[in-house]
Amino acid sequence: MKRKVVSAMLILSMAAMAFSTAALADDVITIGVFEPASGDNGAGGKQEVLGMQYANVVQPTVEVDGTEYKVELNIVDNESSTDKAASAAAQAAEGASIVLGSYGSPVCIAAGDTFLNAGVAALGVTCTNPQVTDGNDNYFRICFLDPFQGTVLANFAASQFEAKKAYVLTKLGDDYSAGLGHYFSEAFKNLGGEVIEETFPEGNADFTSYITTAVNEGADVIMAPTSTEAAQLIIETASAQGVTVPLLAGDTWDSNVILNAAKGKDVEIYVTTFYQEGADEEFDASIKEWINSDSTALANNGGDDTIAAVTVMGYDAYFMALEAIKNAGSPDPGAVLAALPDTTYTGVTGSIAFDEIGDAARDTAFVKSADTESGSWVFVTAQGVE
Repeated sequence: MKRKVVSAMLILSMAAMAFSTAALADDVITIGVFEPASGDNGAGGKQEVLGMQYANVVQPTVEVDGTEYKVELNIVDNESSTDKAASAAAQAAEGASIVLGSYGSPVCIAAGDTFLNAGVAALGVTCTNPQVTDGNDNYFRICFLDPFQGTVLANFAASQFEAKKAYVLTKLGDDYSAGLGHYFSEAFKNLGGEVIEETFPEGNADFTSYITTAVNEGADVIMAPTSTEAAQLIIETASAQGVTVPLLAGDTWDSNVILNAAKGKDVEIYVTTFYQEGADEEFDASIKEWINSDSTALANNGGDDTIAAVTVMGYDAYFMALEAIKNAGSPDPGAVLAALPDTTYTGVTGSIAFDEIGDAARDTAFVKSADTESGSWVFVTAQGVE
């Protein structure tokens, strides 16, 4: 952890000068939230923020060095846009002790220098692409990474379905989609499998030709690490063409948006994710009660109380941020950044600690499938990589 700590200490004095003390006069600590509420990843971003908002309801204050502070969330919409990521990040970082987010690795990568220059720690929640933290002393995260997730999916495809040929469809120019597709392909090839790879452009709304290629090439599985918007169209097309091979995807497909798109259709869907509803029944019951009691929260969760893993990760990220602030003994962003590498927390999704890059030491992914009759997720297995 030396590299992260040293860099944090170097900018400590700069961050202290830049940090607004106005909020602290009223004993308020601000946590920035850098998340999409619109664009391709808006649905997932809203669900991730729900976890932070619920955590803020559960614990709206924090005691730091003998002083009780009210904790406020400064939520900024990055619009799922790499072009707007830097300006949104600057807004989220202003006056903040630490920033949480984002759902979607590309916007995190695009905003990395903004957090670095501001001297504020950014705590990624479900941004799984390795580039997010690589070379950036200010970015940390609490999720597993795509090399791991891609390998888990490849192993699952080979063991569960005895797949020998995989069709991999990714979005052109999307770091998350391309990255996870790449790691799956490499792992699948290492297992002796064959891979057919295609990309689709921004704004594509017709996936007929892609699914046709997968069928004609004799693919045993279709791997499509995409946004929920594209996923809905892929599911619709696969169903219309009578595709019987399993559809595989990563954490972005873990959403009731996917369940609603698949309900009543004869398709098989399997995803890797961070949490399976039912793993903590007390937590599940409490957050469901909160979601159902708030019409805005219910709408932002897609209209029902299905618990998305990203929501639970958002919840854990909030408490991880509080731990870092307490360990720092100060709300000052430089002090929080210096304390973060050695901060640990055991949350709903498990134990969280950072390696020397600032990535979480996660070694297990949940695999679950969509029950297209009931519109719910079914736990399949908890899988790691040997």
